[in-house]
Amino acid sequence: MVEGVTDEEADVIPEGFHNNIRWNLGHIYLDQFLWIQAITKETTAIASLNKWFGFGTSPKDFTKDTPTLQALKEMLYDQPDEIREKYGERLEEEFEPTEMGMYTIEQVLARTIYHEGLHAAAIQFIKRNI
Repeated sequence: MVEGVTDEEADVIPEGFHNNIRWNLGHIYLDQFLWIQAITKETTAIASLNKWFGFGTSPKDFTKDTPTLQALKEMLYDQPDEIREKYGERLEEEFEPTEMGMYTIEQVLARTIYHEGLHAAAIQFIKRNI
């Protein structure tokens, strides 16, 4: 979806939008791990990403340390394998329900994949407007 998007294009916020392509990619990556962390209560290595890509953030929060477009693409490419490796045998393990009523990693993944689709659509709309 972002093949051929330049670093400059990834940082454009078109008129009428609140975020850019890079923010949406980081948010997609972060969201899955945040919900897995919320349900398992196990710390993941994503805490530093929350300041740039968490709920309520914007590209205005970016610093020189914010992951680049290329870094985010690599992180997203590796994410399914990371999740499969760490949680693949635990998909149906039951935890305390989240505020959204999810109590298994399998349910979390279904929700986050749906959420990913919303942000994928946002990326498509941004691409059309830059």
